[in-house]
Amino acid sequence: MDFGRLITAMVTPFDKQNRIHWGETARLIDYLIEEQKSDSLVVCGTTGESPTLTDEEKLELFRFTVGHVAGRCKVIAGTGSNNTAHTIELSKEAEKLGVDGLLLVAPYYNKPSQEGLYQHFSVIANSVSLPAVLYNIPGRTGISISAETTLRLAQIPNIVATKECAPLDQVAEIASAAPAGFKVYSGDDAAALPAMAVGAYGVVSVASHIVGGPMKEMITSFLAGQVDEAAKLHQRLLPVFKGLFECPNPVAVKYALSQRGYSVGSVRLPLIPPTEAEAECIRGLLN
Repeated sequence: MDFGRLITAMVTPFDKQNRIHWGETARLIDYLIEEQKSDSLVVCGTTGESPTLTDEEKLELFRFTVGHVAGRCKVIAGTGSNNTAHTIELSKEAEKLGVDGLLLVAPYYNKPSQEGLYQHFSVIANSVSLPAVLYNIPGRTGISISAETTLRLAQIPNIVATKECAPLDQVAEIASAAPAGFKVYSGDDAAALPAMAVGAYGVVSVASHIVGGPMKEMITSFLAGQVDEAAKLHQRLLPVFKGLFECPNPVAVKYALSQRGYSVGSVRLPLIPPTEAEAECIRGLLN
Protein backbone atom coordinates (compact mmCIF):
# COMPACT_ATOMS: atom_id res chain seq x y z
CA MET A 1 0.00 0.00 0.00
CA ASP A 2 1.40 3.37 -1.04
CA PHE A 3 -0.25 6.27 0.76
CA GLY A 4 1.63 8.78 -1.37
CA ARG A 5 4.02 11.56 -0.44
CA LEU A 6 1.58 14.18 0.92
CA ILE A 7 -0.85 12.99 3.55
CA THR A 8 -3.17 15.52 5.20
CA ALA A 9 -4.21 15.01 8.82
CA MET A 10 -7.73 16.35 8.28
CA VAL A 11 -9.56 18.59 10.75
CA THR A 12 -13.07 17.61 11.80
CA PRO A 13 -15.59 20.30 10.80
CA PHE A 14 -18.10 21.24 13.50
CA ASP A 15 -21.30 23.26 13.31
CA LYS A 16 -22.25 26.02 15.75
CA GLN A 17 -23.42 23.41 18.28
CA ASN A 18 -20.05 21.62 18.00
CA ARG A 19 -21.60 18.64 16.25
CA ILE A 20 -19.95 17.20 13.15
CA HIS A 21 -20.85 19.31 10.12
CA TRP A 22 -21.31 16.69 7.43
CA GLY A 23 -21.90 19.06 4.54
CA GLU A 24 -18.72 20.95 5.28
CA THR A 25 -16.84 17.68 5.79
CA ALA A 26 -17.74 16.71 2.22
CA ARG A 27 -16.67 20.12 0.94
CA LEU A 28 -13.39 19.94 2.86
CA ILE A 29 -12.59 16.48 1.48
CA ASP A 30 -13.10 17.73 -2.09
CA TYR A 31 -10.91 20.77 -1.42
CA LEU A 32 -8.08 18.73 0.08
CA ILE A 33 -8.04 16.28 -2.81
CA GLU A 34 -8.68 18.59 -5.72
CA GLU A 35 -7.05 21.87 -4.68
CA GLN A 36 -4.48 20.90 -2.06
CA LYS A 37 -3.28 17.73 -3.83
CA SER A 38 -3.51 15.36 -0.86
CA ASP A 39 -2.59 11.76 -1.69
CA SER A 40 -4.22 10.43 1.49
CA LEU A 41 -6.32 11.76 4.35
CA VAL A 42 -5.94 10.86 8.01
CA VAL A 43 -9.37 10.94 9.66
CA CYS A 44 -9.68 11.27 13.46
CA GLY A 45 -6.04 11.95 14.15
CA THR A 46 -5.02 14.53 16.73
CA THR A 47 -5.64 17.29 14.15
CA GLY A 48 -9.15 15.86 13.82
CA GLU A 49 -9.62 16.30 17.58
CA SER A 50 -9.69 12.57 18.25
CA PRO A 51 -9.51 13.00 22.05
CA THR A 52 -12.93 14.65 22.10
CA LEU A 53 -14.68 12.51 19.48
CA THR A 54 -16.81 9.57 20.61
CA ASP A 55 -16.29 6.14 19.06
CA GLU A 56 -19.64 6.53 17.33
CA GLU A 57 -18.53 9.82 15.79
CA LYS A 58 -15.23 8.30 14.68
CA LEU A 59 -16.89 5.36 12.99
CA GLU A 60 -19.38 7.62 11.24
CA LEU A 61 -16.50 9.84 10.07
CA PHE A 62 -14.68 6.79 8.69
CA ARG A 63 -17.82 5.61 6.92
CA PHE A 64 -18.66 9.04 5.52
CA THR A 65 -15.12 9.81 4.35
CA VAL A 66 -14.66 6.47 2.58
CA GLY A 67 -17.96 7.00 0.79
CA HIS A 68 -17.31 10.58 -0.22
CA VAL A 69 -13.70 10.02 -1.27
CA ALA A 70 -14.90 7.24 -3.57
CA GLY A 71 -11.41 6.06 -4.39
CA ARG A 72 -9.92 9.47 -5.21
CA CYS A 73 -7.33 9.17 -2.45
CA LYS A 74 -6.52 6.79 0.40
CA VAL A 75 -8.28 7.05 3.78
CA ILE A 76 -6.29 6.34 6.94
CA ALA A 77 -8.26 5.92 10.16
CA GLY A 78 -6.81 7.21 13.41
CA THR A 79 -7.71 4.33 15.72
CA GLY A 80 -4.76 4.37 18.13
CA SER A 81 -5.11 4.91 21.86
CA ASN A 82 -3.38 3.98 25.10
CA ASN A 83 -5.74 1.02 25.55
CA THR A 84 -4.65 -1.93 23.41
CA ALA A 85 -7.97 -3.80 23.58
CA HIS A 86 -9.94 -0.67 22.70
CA THR A 87 -7.62 0.09 19.78
CA ILE A 88 -8.12 -3.44 18.44
CA GLU A 89 -11.90 -3.10 18.66
CA LEU A 90 -11.96 0.29 16.91
CA SER A 91 -9.48 -0.89 14.26
CA LYS A 92 -11.60 -3.92 13.43
CA GLU A 93 -14.69 -1.72 13.07
CA ALA A 94 -12.76 0.72 10.85
CA GLU A 95 -11.63 -2.16 8.66
CA LYS A 96 -15.25 -3.22 8.14
CA LEU A 97 -16.03 0.31 6.93
CA GLY A 98 -13.51 0.12 4.10
CA VAL A 99 -10.67 2.42 5.21
CA ASP A 100 -7.33 1.86 3.49
CA GLY A 101 -5.09 1.92 6.56
CA LEU A 102 -4.70 2.72 10.25
CA LEU A 103 -2.70 5.36 12.11
CA LEU A 104 -1.62 4.03 15.52
CA VAL A 105 -0.29 6.61 17.96
CA ALA A 106 2.12 5.58 20.71
CA PRO A 107 0.26 4.89 23.95
CA TYR A 108 0.08 8.14 25.90
CA TYR A 109 0.17 8.74 29.64
CA ASN A 110 0.70 5.14 30.81
CA LYS A 111 4.31 5.17 29.48
CA PRO A 112 4.98 1.51 28.59
CA SER A 113 8.47 0.08 28.15
CA GLN A 114 9.90 -0.52 24.67
CA GLU A 115 8.86 -4.18 24.95
CA GLY A 116 5.38 -3.03 25.98
CA LEU A 117 5.26 -0.78 22.91
CA TYR A 118 6.35 -3.66 20.69
CA GLN A 119 3.67 -5.95 22.07
CA HIS A 120 1.00 -3.22 21.88
CA PHE A 121 1.57 -2.51 18.19
CA SER A 122 2.22 -6.10 17.16
CA VAL A 123 -0.98 -7.47 18.67
CA ILE A 124 -3.02 -4.65 17.05
CA ALA A 125 -1.42 -5.26 13.64
CA ASN A 126 -2.06 -8.99 13.93
CA SER A 127 -5.75 -8.39 14.70
CA VAL A 128 -6.47 -6.79 11.30
CA SER A 129 -5.35 -7.17 7.71
CA LEU A 130 -5.10 -3.43 7.04
CA PRO A 131 -1.71 -1.72 6.62
CA ALA A 132 -0.77 0.21 9.74
CA VAL A 133 1.28 3.37 10.22
CA LEU A 134 2.99 3.91 13.57
CA TYR A 135 2.88 7.42 15.05
CA ASN A 136 5.77 8.53 17.23
CA ILE A 137 5.16 11.92 18.83
CA PRO A 138 6.94 12.10 22.20
CA GLY A 139 5.90 15.72 22.84
CA ARG A 140 2.25 14.66 23.08
CA THR A 141 2.48 11.11 24.41
CA GLY A 142 5.29 11.29 26.95
CA ILE A 143 6.90 8.20 25.38
CA SER A 144 9.13 7.69 22.33
CA ILE A 145 9.18 4.61 20.16
CA SER A 146 12.90 3.96 19.76
CA ALA A 147 14.44 3.37 16.35
CA GLU A 148 15.25 -0.18 17.45
CA THR A 149 11.62 -0.89 18.39
CA THR A 150 10.36 0.67 15.16
CA LEU A 151 12.72 -1.53 13.14
CA ARG A 152 11.48 -4.61 15.01
CA LEU A 153 7.91 -3.62 14.25
CA ALA A 154 8.79 -2.99 10.61
CA GLN A 155 9.32 -6.74 10.24
CA ILE A 156 5.58 -7.29 10.75
CA PRO A 157 4.14 -7.47 7.22
CA ASN A 158 1.24 -5.04 7.65
CA ILE A 159 3.17 -2.41 9.65
CA VAL A 160 4.19 -0.44 6.59
CA ALA A 161 5.29 3.01 7.77
CA THR A 162 5.96 5.33 10.66
CA LYS A 163 5.05 8.96 11.19
CA GLU A 164 7.99 10.46 13.08
CA CYS A 165 8.02 13.62 15.16
CA ALA A 166 11.54 12.74 16.26
CA PRO A 167 15.05 14.11 15.64
CA LEU A 168 16.43 13.73 12.13
CA ASP A 169 19.04 11.23 13.27
CA GLN A 170 16.23 8.84 14.26
CA VAL A 171 14.50 9.39 10.91
CA ALA A 172 17.77 8.58 9.15
CA GLU A 173 18.45 5.52 11.31
CA ILE A 174 15.02 4.04 10.60
CA ALA A 175 15.10 4.88 6.88
CA SER A 176 18.55 3.36 6.41
CA ALA A 177 17.82 0.06 8.16
CA ALA A 178 14.12 -0.60 7.48
CA PRO A 179 13.06 -3.44 5.18
CA ALA A 180 12.26 -2.66 1.57
CA GLY A 181 8.92 -0.91 1.22
CA PHE A 182 8.75 0.40 4.78
CA LYS A 183 8.28 4.17 4.66
CA VAL A 184 9.16 6.97 7.05
CA TYR A 185 6.98 10.09 7.08
CA SER A 186 7.80 13.34 8.80
CA GLY A 187 5.08 14.34 11.22
CA ASP A 188 6.38 17.90 11.35
CA ASP A 189 5.75 20.23 8.41
CA ALA A 190 8.85 22.31 9.14
CA ALA A 191 11.00 19.15 9.06
CA ALA A 192 9.48 17.63 5.92
CA LEU A 193 12.19 18.61 3.46
CA PRO A 194 15.12 18.00 5.86
CA ALA A 195 13.60 14.60 6.70
CA MET A 196 13.32 13.67 3.03
CA ALA A 197 16.97 14.63 2.62
CA VAL A 198 17.91 11.89 5.12
CA GLY A 199 15.56 9.24 3.77
CA ALA A 200 11.94 10.06 4.65
CA TYR A 201 9.35 9.27 2.01
CA GLY A 202 6.94 12.14 2.62
CA VAL A 203 5.00 14.08 5.24
CA VAL A 204 1.81 13.77 7.25
CA SER A 205 0.86 17.41 7.22
CA VAL A 206 -1.33 20.00 8.89
CA ALA A 207 -0.18 22.92 6.72
CA SER A 208 -1.37 21.10 3.59
CA HIS A 209 -4.88 22.34 4.46
CA ILE A 210 -3.59 25.77 3.43
CA VAL A 211 -0.44 25.30 1.29
CA GLY A 212 -0.80 21.74 0.00
CA GLY A 213 -0.15 22.76 -3.62
CA PRO A 214 3.21 24.42 -2.92
CA MET A 215 4.16 21.57 -0.56
CA LYS A 216 3.52 19.04 -3.32
CA GLU A 217 5.64 21.20 -5.64
CA MET A 218 8.42 21.25 -3.03
CA ILE A 219 8.36 17.46 -2.77
CA THR A 220 8.27 17.01 -6.54
CA SER A 221 11.19 19.41 -7.00
CA PHE A 222 13.27 17.56 -4.42
CA LEU A 223 12.54 14.18 -6.02
CA ALA A 224 13.52 15.58 -9.42
CA GLY A 225 16.90 16.65 -8.06
CA GLN A 226 15.98 20.35 -8.08
CA VAL A 227 17.22 20.80 -4.54
CA ASP A 228 17.69 24.56 -4.73
CA GLU A 229 14.12 25.04 -5.92
CA ALA A 230 12.81 22.76 -3.17
CA ALA A 231 14.81 24.70 -0.59
CA LYS A 232 13.39 28.01 -1.81
CA LEU A 233 9.85 26.67 -1.50
CA HIS A 234 10.61 25.34 1.98
CA GLN A 235 11.97 28.73 3.04
CA ARG A 236 8.89 30.50 1.67
CA LEU A 237 6.52 28.10 3.44
CA LEU A 238 8.39 28.01 6.75
CA PRO A 239 6.44 30.91 8.36
CA VAL A 240 3.20 29.02 7.66
CA PHE A 241 4.64 25.76 8.99
CA LYS A 242 5.66 27.45 12.21
CA GLY A 243 2.74 29.87 12.54
CA LEU A 244 0.10 27.16 12.46
CA PHE A 245 1.55 25.76 15.68
CA GLU A 246 1.64 28.99 17.68
CA CYS A 247 -1.67 27.79 19.15
CA PRO A 248 -2.41 24.21 20.21
CA ASN A 249 -3.19 22.23 17.05
CA PRO A 250 -5.75 22.37 15.37
CA VAL A 251 -6.81 25.79 16.68
CA ALA A 252 -4.81 27.79 14.14
CA VAL A 253 -5.50 25.67 11.07
CA LYS A 254 -9.25 25.65 11.72
CA TYR A 255 -9.21 29.42 12.02
CA ALA A 256 -7.12 29.67 8.84
CA LEU A 257 -9.63 27.50 6.99
CA SER A 258 -12.45 29.76 8.19
CA GLN A 259 -10.59 32.69 6.63
CA ARG A 260 -10.46 30.74 3.38
CA GLY A 261 -14.23 30.32 3.38
CA TYR A 262 -14.54 26.87 4.91
CA SER A 263 -17.02 26.72 7.79
CA VAL A 264 -15.16 24.11 9.84
CA GLY A 265 -16.28 25.67 13.11
CA SER A 266 -14.39 26.03 16.34
CA VAL A 267 -12.64 23.48 18.54
CA ARG A 268 -14.06 21.43 21.38
CA LEU A 269 -12.99 22.03 24.96
CA PRO A 270 -10.45 21.80 26.49
CA LEU A 271 -9.12 23.56 23.35
CA ILE A 272 -10.30 27.14 22.87
CA PRO A 273 -10.44 29.51 19.89
CA PRO A 274 -7.48 31.78 19.15
CA THR A 275 -7.20 35.09 20.95
CA GLU A 276 -7.54 38.21 18.83
CA ALA A 277 -3.75 38.61 18.81
CA GLU A 278 -3.32 35.00 17.71
CA ALA A 279 -6.04 35.40 15.07
CA GLU A 280 -4.27 38.45 13.67
CA CYS A 281 -1.04 36.47 13.36
CA ILE A 282 -2.84 33.62 11.58
CA ARG A 283 -4.46 36.05 9.15
CA GLY A 284 -0.99 37.42 8.44
CA LEU A 285 0.16 33.98 7.34
CA LEU A 286 -2.50 33.86 4.65
CA ASN A 287 -1.49 37.06 2.85
